[in-house]
Amino acid sequence: MNRQAARLRKEETLILVVEDEQPIRDLIAFGLRRAGFQVALAEDSRAARASIANRRPDLVLVDWMLPDTSGLELTRQLRKDPNTRDIPVIMLTARADESDKVTGLEGGADDYVTKPFSARELAARIQALLRRMAPAGAEGRVEIGGLALDQAGHRVTADGRAIGLGPTEYRLLAFLMTHADRVYSRGQLLDRVWGGNVYVEERTVDVHIRRLRKALEAGGHDRLIQTVRGAGYRFSAQDG
Repeated sequence: MNRQAARLRKEETLILVVEDEQPIRDLIAFGLRRAGFQVALAEDSRAARASIANRRPDLVLVDWMLPDTSGLELTRQLRKDPNTRDIPVIMLTARADESDKVTGLEGGADDYVTKPFSARELAARIQALLRRMAPAGAEGRVEIGGLALDQAGHRVTADGRAIGLGPTEYRLLAFLMTHADRVYSRGQLLDRVWGGNVYVEERTVDVHIRRLRKALEAGGHDRLIQTVRGAGYRFSAQDG
C-alpha cells in the first residue's frame, strides 16, 4: 500500500507547496496549516526536488510558472521517476483555458486549480484527491488478459513486467479491472473514481484514459481499455 493510502489523518499529511511568489506561497501555507495539514515550501523546481529528497510529501501543489523549469516540466519529471510517480499533484495556475487544463492533466497533474481560489476550496480539493488515492478496500489480485492488478501491494504488472502508473491512472485502472466488461460513461467514471463532490470536467476522463493507454501500450495491453462510441469506456479482454 502506498503512503498516501496509508496516511489519512490530516495532521500527518505533508503538502509540498511549490510557488515562486512568496506572498502567495505564504498565504497558501497559512490556509493549509489552518486546515490541519503539515506544509513544506519550495520557491522553484530545484528546491522542490531537494525537499522531496529530504522528506517525501503526500501531495504536491505546484504553480505552472516557476523561475527555473516550469511546474509542468517538474510534474513530468516526478511522473518519470519510479520513486515519485505515485505522488498526487495539483497544478496551480492563472491559465483558465480548457486547452491549458488538458495540457496540465496530460503532463501528469491529477487536478487543476485556477487562480484566484479560496483557501477553503483548495483544502477541499486536496482532501478529495487524497480520498480518491486511498484504496477502495479490496485487497485481492485481479488478472485479465495478461495484466495483473495487486491491490494489496498497489502494483500493476503486464506479463510479469512492472508498469509505472500515476495515482489517478492506477485508481482508474483498478476500478475498470474490478468492474470488467461493463461500460461506464464519463460521468459515471467521474463519480466512481474521482468522487461525486469533485468539480472536474468530463474531458478529464479522456485525458487520463489516454495516459493509461500510453502506459500499457508497450505490451499491447492498451487494447484492453475499449472505447464504446456514444457510451463511454470498458475494460475487457474480449474484442469490442
